[in-house]
Amino acid sequence: MLKGKNILVTGGTGSIGKEIVKELLKQNPNTIRIFSRDESKHFFMQEELKDYSNVRFLVGDIRDKERLNYAAKDIDIIYHAAALKHVPLCEYNPFEAVKTNVIGVQNVIEVAINNNVEKVVAISTDKVVNPMNTMGATKLLSERLMLSAEHYKGKANTTFSCVRFGNVMGSRGSVIPLFKHQIKSNNNITVTDKQMTRFMMSIPQAAKLVLKASELAKGGEIFVLKMPVLNITDLAVTLIKDFNEKNNIQYTGQIEEIGKRPGEKLYEELMTKEEAERAYENDEMYMICSHLSNNHSNPKGFVKANNKAYSTKDTEILNQEEIRILLERENLLF
Repeated sequence: MLKGKNILVTGGTGSIGKEIVKELLKQNPNTIRIFSRDESKHFFMQEELKDYSNVRFLVGDIRDKERLNYAAKDIDIIYHAAALKHVPLCEYNPFEAVKTNVIGVQNVIEVAINNNVEKVVAISTDKVVNPMNTMGATKLLSERLMLSAEHYKGKANTTFSCVRFGNVMGSRGSVIPLFKHQIKSNNNITVTDKQMTRFMMSIPQAAKLVLKASELAKGGEIFVLKMPVLNITDLAVTLIKDFNEKNNIQYTGQIEEIGKRPGEKLYEELMTKEEAERAYENDEMYMICSHLSNNHSNPKGFVKANNKAYSTKDTEILNQEEIRILLERENLLF
């Protein structure tokens, strides 16, 4: 499907965007335009991909509609990964989150329609489900903007869909790199609540789900990967055990509970019960049909999902040995 296509990846120098680019390169597209506002990340990624002649690096911000419009000329598919994603930063800078996660997304939609782009696949987050923080609220709005675009795009052939992620293991700013740094420095491991549970997916899993979604999307869907759940304290203990087994110097710090950050949830949710009523599933993922349409046909390879929410509170949790196997498989141990 992607061979010979012209592709734009917004946020293409970030953890997810970069992995999407690597997966795309395996599909022999005609060109990949990597759109990001971070000059330094552009530089290092250019060095990494210097042997590819079909990659273009464009400095720009999705807040700048005119710049984005130039980037989308003759583009067939947009993978939209640019966002403000850190919960505390969005909580203390709410309108900056609105500018990127809401106004920026509307820019992507309008630019895609104006350029008759074939498909737009937007990266979303579990924080949109029953949001209680600014990041989740703005990303929920971005989802709704994407889905509603299906109904006002006019004669444009563009299809819009979203992919909802859990926590991406090893991505910049995520908890595993933080814990590993604290352990190596022999500092206390800081957890906000020892009972906290999280969905976890690897960076390659995340990128492959995005590409799979672009293949399956007919317009207006939200795709949710089925993923393991772990307790944050068990994750910390597993990393400590691995460090101690592999090093002569033993970790002597403590796991310190520091209290939930502003807007942080104890449990995470990826699909509400209401959404489950219009969802289908296979072994890998759920596909939630648009809330704006009652015409929900059974998609090929999927069956009707059970009418229950998909939450870390109601999903079986990995034990410490299973966490160790998961981290080992993803090369995230010491």
